Amino acid sequence: MVQKIERDFEGRKFSLETGKVAKQADGAVWVRFADTVVLVTAVAAKEPREGIDFFPLTVDYQEKAYAAGKIPGGFFKREGRPGDKATLTSRLIDRSLRPLFPKSFRNEVQIIATVLSADQENDPDILALVGASCALYQSEIPFGGPVAAVRVARVKGDFVINPTYAQLDESDLEVVVAGTEDAVMMVEGGAKEVAEETMLEAIARGHQGLLPLIEIQKELATRIGVKKMEFPVFSLEESIISRVRELLGEKIKSLALVAEKEQQKGRREDLLVELSERLAEEAEEVRASARQAFDFIEREEMRRMILSESRRADGRGLKEVRPISIEVGLLPRTHGSALFTRGQTQALVTTTLGTVEDEQRIDDIEEETTKRFMLHYNFPPFSVGEVKFMRGPGRREIGHGALAEKALLRVLPSQEQFPYTLRIVSDILESNGSSSMATVCGASLSLMDAGVPIRAAVAGLAMGLVKEADRFAVLTDIQGLEDHLGDMDFKVAGTQEGITALQMDIKVAGVTQEVMRQALQQAREARFQVLEEMSRAISEPRDSLSPYAPRIITIRVPVDKIREVIGPGGKVIRGIIDETGVKMDVSDDGTVTIASIDEAAAQKALSMVSKIVEVPEVGKVYLGKVKKIIEFGAFLEILPNTDGLLHISQIAEHRVKKVEDELSLGQEVMVKVVDIDRQGKVRLSRKEVLRSQDSPLDSK
Repeated sequence: MVQKIERDFEGRKFSLETGKVAKQADGAVWVRFADTVVLVTAVAAKEPREGIDFFPLTVDYQEKAYAAGKIPGGFFKREGRPGDKATLTSRLIDRSLRPLFPKSFRNEVQIIATVLSADQENDPDILALVGASCALYQSEIPFGGPVAAVRVARVKGDFVINPTYAQLDESDLEVVVAGTEDAVMMVEGGAKEVAEETMLEAIARGHQGLLPLIEIQKELATRIGVKKMEFPVFSLEESIISRVRELLGEKIKSLALVAEKEQQKGRREDLLVELSERLAEEAEEVRASARQAFDFIEREEMRRMILSESRRADGRGLKEVRPISIEVGLLPRTHGSALFTRGQTQALVTTTLGTVEDEQRIDDIEEETTKRFMLHYNFPPFSVGEVKFMRGPGRREIGHGALAEKALLRVLPSQEQFPYTLRIVSDILESNGSSSMATVCGASLSLMDAGVPIRAAVAGLAMGLVKEADRFAVLTDIQGLEDHLGDMDFKVAGTQEGITALQMDIKVAGVTQEVMRQALQQAREARFQVLEEMSRAISEPRDSLSPYAPRIITIRVPVDKIREVIGPGGKVIRGIIDETGVKMDVSDDGTVTIASIDEAAAQKALSMVSKIVEVPEVGKVYLGKVKKIIEFGAFLEILPNTDGLLHISQIAEHRVKKVEDELSLGQEVMVKVVDIDRQGKVRLSRKEVLRSQDSPLDSK
């Protein structure tokens, strides 16, 4: 049976419809906002997956080219592998929904969100997230939702819910807020150095703004009346927990006091082997339960120590940042480099300067665009002491890179100020918590080492949370164990002035404003400490670029002169490139970009372009070349594609009877522009130049 609910939402029509399409899925919702349409389906396996101790959720977001009236580029003319936008949206949905599934649910669940219509004004990612929640909520799949989400922007001082693309271009803050009726589940966004209170207000506005979308989902589910499926609920028996405590309780508790990651990992493996040996005669089910009891006791002790003693595994206080070491300029041939180490997390970050030709071209269901700033994050297996296949970037790498990129984007100089394409690469050499925020710090240092005039240095840290009933503790600069056994990963990046990016993921059913306020305040205090350490290594961008970086010169030429710079079939521009060895690009607005490692070559190319586009000026002297001789004078080329008439009366100080007596084709003579009429015709005088010179300047 088809069910549809339509409401006015932020001045546009919003609707949820089910029962019309994809009826063999467990849940299927047709979401429409204005003229953007997304179909979201949810399907669960009928039986639990054996041999796993986690919930197997898969989220796939895909954009169809036809949604925007496009045909895909490339040879095959069909949609290919997901782009970064699709990957980031899939992560956005996953992170918002995963905490609300039952902890013991082991049936595989797949969510597929497909963009069917894109109106070029409203981003489909929010619709995909709301649709995913609705598809789950009105299906038999166990789910603790509903969840809704909105995007919040601040445009000219006012907060806007679900802004259009045009409004986002004018905003100084953009954040996606996902939550249930009672609490915030996920936050991700960027800003132009805004204060913590401003960000908190944006999150609060977002949570308030998403409540109508939750009500619509509830109403739709009530109409359908779906009953949730039954599944085996696993819980540890107190008897097995007590037995493991008796066997190894004190040794397990001591793991919470081991600071070094590899040492802690080795001790843990030794204790698991000992536990297995002591229970060797027991059934496999008992041994498996004992291993889970081991994890329970370890988690319990770490959390107790934090909440009751304000003590952490590595001996730090709750607000203490790990030791930091920094080295800049360590790679001799890169344009900029930095090695940033915080505790056992280490990032080697490089900056490369390129030309317009190096910009990334993006072709998706939005308009075709180019990207002049790219940050690529790599996480090799050796960084955590593992052996794995080396493949292309996965969702984690793309997500961490995008967050770090967002943190730095708002402090970069404009293209007019610094006409370079920028690529940053972060190679994680060691990881024990918050490598994405180490990337932010390393990237900021690397940019300054490269001489990029960024507005301010940027640093970032990750905040953690341990919460039991009404008691909670926020942890500054969490390491891997605290991320694994804790309840929150709240990454915050910014400058001395304010926040530039943040991302919050949780494992509990929401966090309150109180928790977020304390996390942001601790992040601010810690950020200032890190920025101070960074300033000791390099306090401002270097005055000069690396000798191996290209020198880029830009010149703006009249649009009607572009054709002359390029020449027929590109002949002119190719000639300049061949003669000087530079790279050149001419934009539609008349911007000519010249790039070369050789400064002299770049200047020569600039001079050649300047001559091509130069406009003659009255009173200025030029070296003209005789192109044509006529009875009453001659036409001389004084600039490329610019001729002037030298009348016979202006050829010499004496009377000239015949032009050929004084001039010949190809001869170069100095002439002065004496007049340019309304039609642009140029009149020249050689006589006036000769009068002002003591010696002749002509060449035969």
